[in-house]
Amino acid sequence: MLEVKDLVAGYGEMTALKGVSLEVGQGEVVAILGANGAGKSTTLRAVSGLVRPRAGSITFEGRRLDRMRPFEIARLGIIHCPEGRRLFANLSVIENLEMGAYNRIDEAGVRADFERLAALFPVLAKRWRQNAGTLSGGEQQMLAIARALAARPRLLLLDEPSLGLAPLVIEEIFETIRRIRTEGVTILIVEQNAHIALEIADRAYVLETGTVTISGSAKALMSDPAIVEAYLGGSS
Repeated sequence: MLEVKDLVAGYGEMTALKGVSLEVGQGEVVAILGANGAGKSTTLRAVSGLVRPRAGSITFEGRRLDRMRPFEIARLGIIHCPEGRRLFANLSVIENLEMGAYNRIDEAGVRADFERLAALFPVLAKRWRQNAGTLSGGEQQMLAIARALAARPRLLLLDEPSLGLAPLVIEEIFETIRRIRTEGVTILIVEQNAHIALEIADRAYVLETGTVTISGSAKALMSDPAIVEAYLGGSS
């Protein structure tokens, strides 16, 4: 579904990605792991068009994304849920969802999806008219994911959904991600919490200073001594 090949990208004079290659198949959950500054978020930003590649290619179902603008990529069904949530703090929960669905013209489908999102995130349904900026951190993360889902994504890019959240809230967020997966949404997730990411992923890539150093099935990586030592808090 998605193929990133020999991707080079960065900011100004800094090169954040130095030849990254990865693939995401239809219906998969693929995780990108790594420390701060490894290039994880830059990879997602390049896929969604927010960072222009300097070299390499990004292909979605045979179409080159690296030549498209962000809104054109979004119209293909590639929806980016960014790190830090980036909600419209002064808009209500429902207004944020409406912003997520701004590209859609199927009004009946949007209404049906809002009902589905209310069932998927019941805590948000209780705060439909509440401003997003007044929600708790966990609720804001749920709203950020719900806003992305309101766009009816075919490929969902999730950037650090556990960032800054308490362990119980993280478990709730990732249980929701599992439910989203069962609905057929393909997911590329960036996550520092390697353990929980590998629990839901089919495959994973490890980035270090802008390059892929390890890749494989999530099960294999969870038993890899190097991964255990570096990311899972264990020892070999």
